[in-house]
Amino acid sequence: MSVPFAGRTVIDLSRPLRSGMTVFPGDPEVAIVPAAELEADGFRVSALHLGSHSGTHVDAPSHSIADGAALDGVSLDLLIGPLRVLRAVGRAPGSTITWDELASQGESACAGEIVVIETGWSAHFDEADAVDHPVLAREVAEQLLARGVRVIGVDALSPDASAADDDGAWHLPVHELVLGAGGLILENLTNLAAAPDTGAEFVALPLNLPGLDGSPVRAIALVSSPRPHRYR
Repeated sequence: MSVPFAGRTVIDLSRPLRSGMTVFPGDPEVAIVPAAELEADGFRVSALHLGSHSGTHVDAPSHSIADGAALDGVSLDLLIGPLRVLRAVGRAPGSTITWDELASQGESACAGEIVVIETGWSAHFDEADAVDHPVLAREVAEQLLARGVRVIGVDALSPDASAADDDGAWHLPVHELVLGAGGLILENLTNLAAAPDTGAEFVALPLNLPGLDGSPVRAIALVSSPRPHRYR
């Protein structure tokens, strides 16, 4: 969805929160049900049941780092800034996206930018193969962190694999690097194809949930016209 705002276009990069929507394996299911109804009570109220990582959301460092900051220890200005979209669409299920594939788009990334990777996998969100999304190689996070980037996002369930190994162990190298460096990870972004590669301002504010490890966000891109060049 795109709407005009103060001479700019607002591009919604957030996935709607709905009952029964896809969640990361093992996370709480999303359920939204009436708690009060207009006809019976004179007003409407809904009861929300969801996990802190439902829909489009931000991971705080405490999500996977033992001494990492919780949401209330994260500065909101990290989630407001210039947007850079790196394109890596058309990958096979479960494939790994390397820095070599992204370097021409990402080598000029710099501190203050929010860098998100479009894989095209948001189109599979409501399908059984949502968990088979491409993953980022550890080197992608290393290269972006080395350039001063502190917020990295993807249009999939995770930048790491969304399944445990055969031995039941979870391996989250991108989470360990980014969150371990005090950065943030955005997951389940959508509509990235509508955003320019550069030149937009990004905003994704979490709920005010002290002590928690993550929160749904309403992520948007603010774009001035004409739109900047896209890598193709």
